[in-house]
This record gives sequence, structure tokens and C-alpha cells, in this order.
Amino acid sequence: MSKKIIVDADACPKSAKSIVKALADRYGWEMVTVASINHRIEGEHHITVGSESQAADINIVNICTKGDIVVTQDWGLAALILGKGAGAVSPHGMIFREDKIGFLLEERHIKEKIRRAGGRTKGPAARGRNDDGHFRHSLEQLILFS
Repeated sequence: MSKKIIVDADACPKSAKSIVKALADRYGWEMVTVASINHRIEGEHHITVGSESQAADINIVNICTKGDIVVTQDWGLAALILGKGAGAVSPHGMIFREDKIGFLLEERHIKEKIRRAGGRTKGPAARGRNDDGHFRHSLEQLILFS
């Protein structure tokens, strides 16, 4: 079975998916996209899941094996993927690391508490013109060192 790059495609920018496809083809990896029925994604290895909360994440965890790479913006999903011995990277190019994921999850928890109390928190930064290059570099590093 070949190694896979699994894309959490519900919120992944098209340019990042194109980069995944190019690198997967270059290095002989299988690209798998997973998205809810609310998204129209085309691809040879696409999995459509229901619109239930976390349906895509659950499917990604179930199909991910040690050595695979997952592209996601979801810090909780990244933590589960790291626990399976796989790599995880955001479409902005941030490689999730085991020594940093606890901090990210704590930050997420604090922001959720603020929002539940009626406060506002800053969302993710908009994709900049350097993000595609940073993402390509980070994904390629994960591929080469997997």
C-alpha cells in the first residue's frame, strides 16, 4: 500500500490542493481528499462523507496510517494524526509537531471559553502570497523525511 497525503478538503484552498496533487504525483504518493456532501470536490481518490459535525475528521482518522501525511487546519485533528505516527501540516505551511500540539490545543480551549462567554477572538490569518511557497516547502519536507 502506498503512502497517502490525505486532505481535509472542506476548508482547504484550491491552490493548496493543487500543490498536494503536484507533489503527490512527483513523489509517487496517493492523494486522498475527504469532504462533506456540502462541498463539490473532484478527484480520483475522493471520499464524500455526511454533513454531520466531525464526519470528515472521523473518516480521516480512520483511513490514516503511520507514515501518511494529513493536510488540515484543525488542531484537534492534527493531534489525533500525530498520535497515529503520521505527519500533519496546515495549508499555511505550519508543520504540526508533538512538542507543540499541546500548546495549540490549550490555546484553542482558551479561545473557545472566551467565545462561549460572549467575547470575540481573532480568526486565522487570510492566505498571503507567500503561503503557497511555504506550504509547498513544508509538505515536501514531510514527504522527504517520512
